[in-house]
Amino acid sequence: MPQLIARGVNRSRPLLVVLTFAIVTLVGLADYLTGYEVSFSVFYLLAVSLAVWFVGTGFGILISVISTVIWLTADLTAGAHYRSPLVPIWNAMIALSFFLIVVWLLASLRSLHAELEERVRQRTTALTAEMAERERLTKELLKISEREQRRIGQDLHDSVCQHFTATALAGQVLKERLAARSLPEAADAGKIVALVENGITLTRNLSRGLYPVELEAEGLMAALRELVAHASEQFKVDCRLECEQPVPIHDVTTATHLYRIAQEAITNAVKHGRAKRVVLKLSRSDAHTILSIMDDGVGLPDPLSESSGMGLRIMAHRSNMIGGALSVRRADRGGTIVTCTLP
Repeated sequence: MPQLIARGVNRSRPLLVVLTFAIVTLVGLADYLTGYEVSFSVFYLLAVSLAVWFVGTGFGILISVISTVIWLTADLTAGAHYRSPLVPIWNAMIALSFFLIVVWLLASLRSLHAELEERVRQRTTALTAEMAERERLTKELLKISEREQRRIGQDLHDSVCQHFTATALAGQVLKERLAARSLPEAADAGKIVALVENGITLTRNLSRGLYPVELEAEGLMAALRELVAHASEQFKVDCRLECEQPVPIHDVTTATHLYRIAQEAITNAVKHGRAKRVVLKLSRSDAHTILSIMDDGVGLPDPLSESSGMGLRIMAHRSNMIGGALSVRRADRGGTIVTCTLP
C-alpha cells in the first residue's frame, strides 16, 4: 500500500506543483483585496505544507520565500505605511523564519514517516520470509515423518511378518510331529501357532496404519476401504465408504493426508461423538476433489476437549498442507460433517 501511494504521488507531482502555486496566488490575491489590516500570512502555510510533504524540502523553502514576498508585496500594494523601511524587512524575516520552521518540522516528520514505512516494509518482508521458511520446514518435517512411517510399515510387513510367518510354519510342523506321536504337548504347540498368527495379524494391521496408501493412483480408495472395514471391526460400528466413481489421486503425499484426515475424523466420531454409523464419501467434480465424513453421533462437544480440539487442528493443518479447505459443522439431524475440499 505505501508503494502504491508513493507511485501515485510521483505521478501527480507536477499537478501538486501547479496546485501549490495556485494556492499561493489565491491567498496573495485575497491578502491584497482585504487590505493590509487583515493578515493572511497563516494561510500561506497550506501551500508550504503541500510543497514540503508531497514535493520536497527544497520546494518547500522556495514556496516559503515566494509566500513571504507575495505577502509583503500585497500589504505594500494595499497601502501599508511603515515608520521605517526596516520594519517591513523585519516583518518579512519573521514571517520567513516562521515558514522555515514549519518546513523543518514537516521535513523531519516526513523523514520519520518514511523511515517508519521502510522499517515496516523490512519487517513485513522478514516476517513473510520467516513464515514461508516455517511452512517449508513444516512440510519437510511432515514428509520426513510420513517417509519414516512408510519405511517402518514396510519393514514390519516385509521383515517382521515374514519372520512370524516362518515361526508359525515351524510351529505348525512341530505341532504335526507331536500329534503324530500322540503327545499331549501338541495342543500347546497349536496354541503357540495361534498366538503367532494373531501376532502376524496385529503386525499387518500396524503396518497398514503406518503405510496405508500404495503408490498407485487408486491406492487411496483401497486404503479407505480397508480403513472402514477395520473401523467397523474395531469399534463395532456401521462404517462404510461411498465412492460412485473412481477418484484417482496421483500424489502420494496428498493421498496420505486425506487418509489421515479420514482416520482422525472416524476416531473422533466414535470416541467423542459416540457415533454408531459413519459414512465416508469420496467424490470429484469438475473443479474439486471432496472427501466428507458424516456420522450420527452427538456432534461436536461443547466446549471442545483438549484431545478433540487437537484432532481438529491436526486435520485442518493437514488440509492446509495440501492446499485444501477443511470445514467441520454440525449436521441438521445431529452428528458431525467433516469436509475436505481440494482444488
